[in-house]
Amino acid sequence: MEKEGRIDSSKLKEYYINVDPKESPNSALRLIKSLYAIGADIIHVNFKNVKDRPKFKIEIKNFVRDTFLGAEIIDETPDEITLQILIKHSEFGIEKAVRRMAIVALVANRDAVSSLKDPSTQLFDSVISARNDVNRLGLYIVRQLKYGIERNLYRELGFTTPKEFLLYRMAVNDIENMGENALNIVNHIGAFQKLIDNQTLFVKEPIDEEVYLQLVDYYSQAQQLYEDAVKAVFKRDYKDAEKLISKRDSLIPLENELVMLLSSKKIDPNVVSILRLIFDSSRRVMDYGRNMAELALNRTVEELCSTLIRK
Repeated sequence: MEKEGRIDSSKLKEYYINVDPKESPNSALRLIKSLYAIGADIIHVNFKNVKDRPKFKIEIKNFVRDTFLGAEIIDETPDEITLQILIKHSEFGIEKAVRRMAIVALVANRDAVSSLKDPSTQLFDSVISARNDVNRLGLYIVRQLKYGIERNLYRELGFTTPKEFLLYRMAVNDIENMGENALNIVNHIGAFQKLIDNQTLFVKEPIDEEVYLQLVDYYSQAQQLYEDAVKAVFKRDYKDAEKLISKRDSLIPLENELVMLLSSKKIDPNVVSILRLIFDSSRRVMDYGRNMAELALNRTVEELCSTLIRK
């Protein structure tokens, strides 16, 4: 029942899934994920006709734990599992969740770059865990945005106009890409290190220190640009965001210098491929920072122009 453009939130949204034994278990998992995203409160998963029910239960439990924020298994019978999303939008707001998501994504990328000099299992695991946290937060934010759109709650969520729902959805997409970016780096470094450990690949010389230091410096600047862009979004600072876009453009000569340095060195081709991967990933962080700065512009341009004095 709707009242004054809002949906009655007193009634829990409850859904039922009957698992088809002829389909892949992933089909049911995708249904559960979609229901979470659209705002389901309770989801019943029935798999009465599934032969390997214990295995399927474990898959669902692991999936719920690894994919959703604030979801718990609240009931279980031989034929059914019931999960409920317990966290409420007022307990963990959208802006706070986006801030946390951006921080985790940056940490993941920092650890990914560090794994070039320290290809340890601990760093790899840290990146994988952080990337999973980024995706979990992203899905939660999408759920909250959908909740706010349905109920026209943009002011309650701290937005000036309903258009900001779209801006935040775009921000979530870029931050998720940041998480994938970090995972891509450690996957390649891990595969590279495995070839060395198995003596399938022999690297003649260690990583060139000059190249490594310039690469780390370039990534640090990319990270700083992204952090500042996120701050500009939340501060609603048009001028800071505009400066950051100019800063991104000014760093193009530095990128060219790094490419020339890589080309001038006599480095093992296998090592070069890893270094270029990290360089490309760092450049993408720069571009995601620019995207975030543009979101800050779009978020504040109407306020800025409506307050300018006409001459």
